[in-house]
Amino acid sequence: MIKAPQDVIIKPVITEKSSGDTAEGKYTFKVAVNATKPEIKAAVEKLFNVKVVNVNTVNYDGKIKRQRYAFGRTPAFKKAMVTIATESMDGSYLAKGGKSAKVAAKYKTSIEEFGIGQ
Repeated sequence: MIKAPQDVIIKPVITEKSSGDTAEGKYTFKVAVNATKPEIKAAVEKLFNVKVVNVNTVNYDGKIKRQRYAFGRTPAFKKAMVTIATESMDGSYLAKGGKSAKVAAKYKTSIEEFGIGQ
């Protein structure tokens, strides 16, 4: 079953460390627990129009919390650290008549929708 990108990427994780990593092209997202690395890569590329180079994931178990006399668990979640290509290369090819034609870069080099400025 193919998932929609909005079902794979839940929300961005904005912390002090993840904000610092955006300068290197690394973005952190909270993703669906059953999402795989290829699904995460495809979802980020489709939603933000960037070229994904690497995807690292971490599974977190829920913590045991106590409220008065009852014990409960916080929900488990999955976090993905996505590295995007930060260098955009303009392409060129030979057109009719041997003329050189330029093509603008296909992908963006940063995610502006992430919520922080660089």
